[in-house]
Amino acid sequence: MGIVLRQQDIERNGTRLGPLTAAIAKAGIDHVTVGDHVSFEHGNGADGLIQATALLAAHPSLPVQTGVYLLALRHPAVVARQLATLCSIAPGRLTFGVGLGGDDPRELELCGVDPKTRGARMDEALTLVRAFLRGDDVDFDGRFFAVDGAAIRPAPNPTPPIIVGGRSDAALRRAGRLGEGWIGVWVSPQRFADATELVAEMAAAHGRADVEWRHVLQLWAGFGSDRERGRRRVAAAMERSYQLDFERFERYVPVGTPDDVAEALVPYLDRGCRRFNIVPEGESLEASVEAIAGVKERLARLVAAPR
Repeated sequence: MGIVLRQQDIERNGTRLGPLTAAIAKAGIDHVTVGDHVSFEHGNGADGLIQATALLAAHPSLPVQTGVYLLALRHPAVVARQLATLCSIAPGRLTFGVGLGGDDPRELELCGVDPKTRGARMDEALTLVRAFLRGDDVDFDGRFFAVDGAAIRPAPNPTPPIIVGGRSDAALRRAGRLGEGWIGVWVSPQRFADATELVAEMAAAHGRADVEWRHVLQLWAGFGSDRERGRRRVAAAMERSYQLDFERFERYVPVGTPDDVAEALVPYLDRGCRRFNIVPEGESLEASVEAIAGVKERLARLVAAPR
C-alpha cells in the first residue's frame, strides 16, 4: 500500500521531509509515489526523480516510486545516469514508473517531442534505459536515438524495477516487453484483470516467463467520517486539478472511512491486485496517512480471511 505525495505536499513539507517520511513509515505504509511534469497546464510541474531523491534521502529505508516519470521527454542516456546515481545512494529502494504524458500536448512540444510519435519514442527510450542499466556497451540505431558502444557505469545493483503506466493496449504490450509491472489508472476491476493477463501474454511471447510482476492500481480516494463528506472533499480537489466534472471519475474513486475505501477495493483484490497507490484527499495530510494505513490494515485482513 502506497501513498502518492503531490507536488504541493512536498513543497509544503520541504523542510520537514524527514518527519513526514518517518510518520509514513511508522504508519506501516509500504512506499511513497511521486509524479512528474516538465511544464503542465500553464507551466506547472516538478521533476519526479528530484522529488524521489529528496524523499529517499529523508528516510533510511522507505521505498519510493515514480508514478509516472515522463521518459519520452528526456534522453535515455541522461535518465539512465540519473537512475544509476540515485540507486547508488539508495540501492534497492526505487521503482521506476514511466508513462507517456500527453494530457497537455504543449508539454511535449516544449521538449521537442511530436505528440503523435511519443509512443514510438518511449519504446526506444525504455529499450535503451534497460540496456544502459545493465552496464553493457550499447549499440542502437533507431528512429529517435542512436548510440555506438555507449555505456553507463557502474550499473546499479540491484537494477530498479520498471513499471509502465497507460490505459491503452499499446501501453500493456510495452509493459509486457519492457517492464516488471503495469500501473492501472481509471480502470474497472475486470479491466485490471484483463490488462495484467495481456501483459503476461506479451511477456511470454518475448521470452520473459520469469518476471516478478509488480502491477499496481493507482487511484484517488476521498476520506471523511462518512461517504458524503469524503465525496465532497475529493470531488472539489479533483475538479480543481482536472477542470472536469467529478462525475467523469466517480466510479473509480472510493470515498468514506478507511473501511469504506477498503471495501471498494475488494473487487480488485478478487482479480489479483495486491498493490495500491492512493492519492488521498482528507482533512489533512497527517489524517490521510492514518487513513491509508487503516485501508491497508483492513485489506490485509480481507486477504488473510477465507473467502
